[in-house]
Amino acid sequence: MLIKMPAPYTPKTTGTCLVDELSSHIHNKVILTTGVSPGSLGAFFVSAIAAANPSLLILAGRDPAKVQQTAFDLAKSHPGVKTRTLRLDLGSLQAVHEAAAEVNSWGDVPAIDVVVNNAGIMGVEYGLTPDGVERHFGTNHLGHWLFTNLIMGKVLKAREPRVVSVSSSGHRVSPVRWDDLDFHGGTNYNKWRAYGQSKTANILMAVSLAEKLGKKGLLAFSVHPGVIMDTNLISHLDIQNELDGMAEVDKVMGNKEGWPKETGGYDLKTHDEGVATYVFAAFHPSLKDHNGAYLLDSRVADPWTGEIKPWATNPVEAERLWKLSERLVGQEFSY
Repeated sequence: MLIKMPAPYTPKTTGTCLVDELSSHIHNKVILTTGVSPGSLGAFFVSAIAAANPSLLILAGRDPAKVQQTAFDLAKSHPGVKTRTLRLDLGSLQAVHEAAAEVNSWGDVPAIDVVVNNAGIMGVEYGLTPDGVERHFGTNHLGHWLFTNLIMGKVLKAREPRVVSVSSSGHRVSPVRWDDLDFHGGTNYNKWRAYGQSKTANILMAVSLAEKLGKKGLLAFSVHPGVIMDTNLISHLDIQNELDGMAEVDKVMGNKEGWPKETGGYDLKTHDEGVATYVFAAFHPSLKDHNGAYLLDSRVADPWTGEIKPWATNPVEAERLWKLSERLVGQEFSY
């Protein structure tokens, strides 16, 4: 059975176009976005939605100076839009607790309409967070998972709350490695499998939030923005060598991306095209009937064509990850 797509958008649809179309759904809302340093997709997203006059843009990131620069840029381009900055180091559970406590202390911000979990790392060398978790998994998944749950009280006070988790088509290279999250102390580490595992976790988090809190009005989605080559996420990488490395993992997994010359390679996107699916996930009204979905190209992904792997949609895997995340952070969230 084919999935009914909620909107006739294309891979070339831009965030700017969607903001113009959905401006009434963005106006007067409070939106918290992680990972907004200049040059990032997060920064481009908040700049795009600022045109629709949201009530408040909460800008969260690990480096206060970079976050403040994005706030300055927004003040110049959209002087009527209010911003607030938040230091959030997703690689440290203590830092996540501190950031969430700060948000929860803001009496003048009783509700947060949309949380966009955009920050992340990709293709870094092996290492552990201060809490002993492999860095991709700890930063991309666990930090966001804990932060989102800690501020959920404010999110659920919104009239139409949403949580958007930025994943990737890279989830195709690894399910959650239940018995070897840290790659056996790094002895069998592969940066792309580690990245893929964390991106699978982002999708499963959306599945769990939709199942657990959909009855309370929460909509949760995960998104693949597309392949964008000029972002901060990949600034540390030798692109051609790393693409070759990813292709080798894809070959082992049997994915068509392992043979890019035979399949036409990657369809690259601009920043504006990349954030279109962010805007779609965060504000499009048609998505009420697709809670928990994984989105790309401003539409719901089609599992029958392999756009999303079955290990990222399985409710058993989602619940298993939820329980694992609770154990790793030492705190339960029962909804």
